[in-house]
Amino acid sequence: MSCLYRMKLTSVVMILLAVVHSCGTEHPQKQPVPTQKEVNRSMEEINRQFARDESAQIDGYIERRGWTMSTTGTGLRYMVYEATEGIEIKAGDRIEVNYEVSLLNGDVLYTSKERGPHVFTVGKDNVESGLHEGVLFMKTGEKAKFILPSHLAHGLSGDNDKIPPRSSVVYDIELISVK
Repeated sequence: MSCLYRMKLTSVVMILLAVVHSCGTEHPQKQPVPTQKEVNRSMEEINRQFARDESAQIDGYIERRGWTMSTTGTGLRYMVYEATEGIEIKAGDRIEVNYEVSLLNGDVLYTSKERGPHVFTVGKDNVESGLHEGVLFMKTGEKAKFILPSHLAHGLSGDNDKIPPRSSVVYDIELISVK
């Protein structure tokens, strides 16, 4: 969790605690200020609940489509739906992919049809960490679907363009080649 995010969330939690404590009191009383440890526990619980809710949304999305997807320890969901005997991908490979990026509500945000194929170095270039993780399950020529929870996609800030903050992202990927 970034320091800036922690500071912002700490401020929000402290304000919320102050408001909750001040509501409904008829006699002004000095309320104890929560300790940093209490604020941290509150933030951790808020994040855990968000992660549980997001995971349930992703699972519902998968179930509605009748997909069978694997889940990694980080929460990435993936499914290779067109397998080949191509070259296995490893960290450090420079790869080229066709893609379609959408949200769980079905809104298509970016496609290689509009922008052209994307080329990046696995494990090094500035793309979503979930994308780096997902392509390691692929071989050249394969097609796969990935669902990246927000912490593996664009997190708290979104992409400052089309992807909103805290959004799960669906990738439909075709691994064209290793360069």
